[in-house]
Amino acid sequence: MTSTSEQQGRFHLGRTAAIWFRDSFEYRGFWRTAGLFLERLFEFVRELTPARRQLRYGDLQFDFDHRVDTTWSNVGIKTRIRELFAGEPYQPIEADQFHDMMQALAIDYGKYTFIDLGSGKGRALLLASEYPFRRMIGAEIIPELHRAAEKNIQNYQSGKSEQISLWCGDARDFEFPDEPILLYLFNPFFEPVLQKVLRNLELSLRARPRGFILLYVNPTAEHLVARASFLRKTGGTHQFSVFRNGL
Repeated sequence: MTSTSEQQGRFHLGRTAAIWFRDSFEYRGFWRTAGLFLERLFEFVRELTPARRQLRYGDLQFDFDHRVDTTWSNVGIKTRIRELFAGEPYQPIEADQFHDMMQALAIDYGKYTFIDLGSGKGRALLLASEYPFRRMIGAEIIPELHRAAEKNIQNYQSGKSEQISLWCGDARDFEFPDEPILLYLFNPFFEPVLQKVLRNLELSLRARPRGFILLYVNPTAEHLVARASFLRKTGGTHQFSVFRNGL
C-alpha cells in the first residue's frame, strides 16, 4: 500500500466553507443556498441524538470480521462538522451490495484500475481488493478519514490491499491515470464539485481515449451525469447507475 502526503495542506474549515458558499451561490443562488445550509445543519444536529447515534452501529459486522474501522459509528463530531462543507456525510457501502454490483458489471476486472473518489475510511477499496483489478486508488479530502483508511489497509487480512494507493486532497484536483478506469462514486460530492470532476474526466478521456466505467451509487445527481455527452448509461437499478465511455 502506498499513500501520498496530505498534499493540499491542512484542511482549513473556514476556507472550505467559503468555497462551498461561493460555489453554491453561483450554482443555486442565495435563497436555495440558505435553505440547503439550514437543511444540512438540521441533519447534523439530528445525527447527534441518541437514537440516531445508535443506528450507526448497524454496520459493524464487516469491521469485526476483518479487524478494521470502516463504520460510520466512529466518525467524531469534528469530522462531521467538516463534512458539512467538504461533501456528503461519510457512509460505507454494505459488503453484499458491493459484491452484487461487481457481479452485475460482468467485466474483466484485470483490465481496469478501480478509483474511489470520496473514499472515506476505505471500505470500498478493501472490498475491491478482493477482485483482480490492476490496482486501486482512493481519494479523500478529510485528513481524519484518510488516516483511518491508511490504518485499515494495513490491517486488512484478505484481498490485495498492498496494491491500494491513497491520495488526500480535493477531488477537483485529482488527475486521472492514463489507463482503463472503473470510477466508483458513492454520492460523495455536492453538485458543483461533481460538475468539475466530470469536466476533468472528459478532458482526460478525450486526450487519451480508453475504457471507462462509472459506477454511481445512490445517484441523487444522475441528471448531471446524464447530461455529459461523453458518457452513456448502460445499466443500473434504483440503487446505482452504470455509465460507460461514449466517445
